[in-house]
Amino acid sequence: MKIDSFTDIEAWKQARLFVVNVYNIFSQGNSQKDFGFRDQIQRASVSIMSNIAEGFDSGSKKSFIQFLTYSYRSASEVESLLFVALDINYLDANQHNELMSQLNSIKKLIGGFIRYLKNTQHPN
Repeated sequence: MKIDSFTDIEAWKQARLFVVNVYNIFSQGNSQKDFGFRDQIQRASVSIMSNIAEGFDSGSKKSFIQFLTYSYRSASEVESLLFVALDINYLDANQHNELMSQLNSIKKLIGGFIRYLKNTQHPN
């Protein structure tokens, strides 16, 4: 499949859905008044998809890989924050497991895309 836009990238599509879930969950309950935590997990979640988009339009394979790496790191930050959210009762176990499952899928897609780009011959 040819990728004409960052919106064609499966990791970006899944990250977009993940962001909606994060916003929905952390805009209610115990976390809604913890502005620092809520904003941090929301920003880091948005960063996952935004770095994929920015990297796609960066103009070189090397730069794209770098932005995908930033995206992967943002996903790791969110993963850590999800454990905090569980530990301080901002999430129940079911919510945590669902978000972790989504996030792990996104990380696998990003990691696979990085490996693919590193191992294929592209002009840039």
